[in-house]
Amino acid sequence: MTFTKTTEQSSKYEHLEKMSVHELLSNINQEDKTVPYAVEKALPQIEALIPQIVSKLKLGGRLFYIGAGTSGRLGVVDASECPPTFGVPFDLVNGIIAGGDTAIRRAVENAEDSTTNAWIDLQNHNIDSNDVVIGIAASGTTPYVISGLEACNQNNIITGCITCNAGSPLALTAQFPIEVVVGPEFITGSSRMKAGTAQKLVLNMISTAAMIQLGKVRGNKMVDMQLSNIKLVDRGVKMIMDEIPVSYEEASELLKKYGSVRNAVDNYKK
Repeated sequence: MTFTKTTEQSSKYEHLEKMSVHELLSNINQEDKTVPYAVEKALPQIEALIPQIVSKLKLGGRLFYIGAGTSGRLGVVDASECPPTFGVPFDLVNGIIAGGDTAIRRAVENAEDSTTNAWIDLQNHNIDSNDVVIGIAASGTTPYVISGLEACNQNNIITGCITCNAGSPLALTAQFPIEVVVGPEFITGSSRMKAGTAQKLVLNMISTAAMIQLGKVRGNKMVDMQLSNIKLVDRGVKMIMDEIPVSYEEASELLKKYGSVRNAVDNYKK
């Protein structure tokens, strides 16, 4: 059986350069609408992975995303958003991209083709069996990602993946594969489009659900968020006012004194 990259098959759209701006936007939008439905079909796979992550994080482990190009950048973005959103340490969720941080802004030639660098990059973070590694690759064929998961499997580290092709080498390598089959892209092979959107949606689900399971959200509020700017401080003050009967000024003082919404509310109620 031959593996086929469905994200790279010829699109039903031809001669894009002859379309008007309205036609381009309408057609891209029509394709984008199909992505949430593809994610919905993968919910059982996502649900299988999240408890594995939560159990390891409760034991002091960490979550790693590894990827190349767009996939790697999306992992870096999701990881970087966890500390300010949930107040967790910066090394709890980690994004590693083939080619290093330089590749976040500029493509690094041949970085995704390495079959050794992913494990080296993970070892630089002192990876061990308490951690979980999720490989992200739209095609499911990226050597950097596949080899990284293979090494993790050999070292008793839980592995998952997010890919947009069914039955890919990456999915067959991961212990907990997530396959979001979005089909051909508007521009053939441009996996920064539907595939990128699908990967972002799944990453949102994974990190958000895991953090909620770890108690980093109360009700639907980010009670442990970092107060890194005026907007977030104001939001924190209003969260406190929603929880306890104090004025804006009193809530501001509580937030300043205790450093987080959770601590301010809990100490007020004592």
